[in-house]
Amino acid sequence: MASHEVLQAFVQAATQGSFSAAARKLGKSQSTVSAAVASLEIDLDVVLFDRSSRKPTLTPAGHVLLQRAEQVLEASSRLELAASQLAQGLEPKLSIAMSDTYQSERFELALKAFEQRYPDLELEWLIAECEDLIALVQSGRAQIALIEAQDVYPPDLTRAPVAQRTEIALFVAPTHPLASLAAVDQQALQQHRELRLASIINPNETRPAGRVWSAPSFLMLMEMAQLGFGWAALPRWLVERFGNAGLVELTVRGWPRSVAVDALWSRQHPPGPAGSWMLGQMLE
Repeated sequence: MASHEVLQAFVQAATQGSFSAAARKLGKSQSTVSAAVASLEIDLDVVLFDRSSRKPTLTPAGHVLLQRAEQVLEASSRLELAASQLAQGLEPKLSIAMSDTYQSERFELALKAFEQRYPDLELEWLIAECEDLIALVQSGRAQIALIEAQDVYPPDLTRAPVAQRTEIALFVAPTHPLASLAAVDQQALQQHRELRLASIINPNETRPAGRVWSAPSFLMLMEMAQLGFGWAALPRWLVERFGNAGLVELTVRGWPRSVAVDALWSRQHPPGPAGSWMLGQMLE
């Protein structure tokens, strides 16, 4: 297999247009570059350069193999970078757990920047709500959580507010009896089934009176509401993006509600360099 230095000599000779220019670029002698390219041709049993003119030019086979050589060098550079980052303490995987109450253009921009900064780091994106988010962070299953702001958190967790807020409103299917009312009061709501969030970890955390169906995610509640099974409190952005005009927002006193969001992480399992960088992007 061709060495990294031999491939570099070939690529530089091709892109610089001459062996002498490649030698200056690499800080080597022209004879060293020429010998490296010649040895590569022998190893591959292919003529890479036409040397009949004053300046060597790539042969058709050379053009094809130049692209392959560049890909090998790029992969080698990424391998070296990943190894260096891991040696410096970079986590091999970052897991972020999110509530659907959080939606931000800043986060989308941060993801694009993250991809460029850590191209080989595995990123896992988990969706959860309520106590499930807290449990994911406490167990170390997720390094960061974005959660609807709570008054109190367990003492082993650290929180910081994010700048973005979201709005939650009440929605029903167009065919639901409540959809025809100009305004809806609490008495009217109580006469119909509520579709409510429930934690997987602690499903009995709240036991509302009346008819209730529950699910652990807003997307599932939205689907249930679209099918006409009841009314649900849902993030407006989620309905606008994924509701496909299948829901009607109810006019209810006190709604919509503005919801603050916190970033959450563990004191016992703190984020590594990549997680800390991501937190900085979201909190700045």
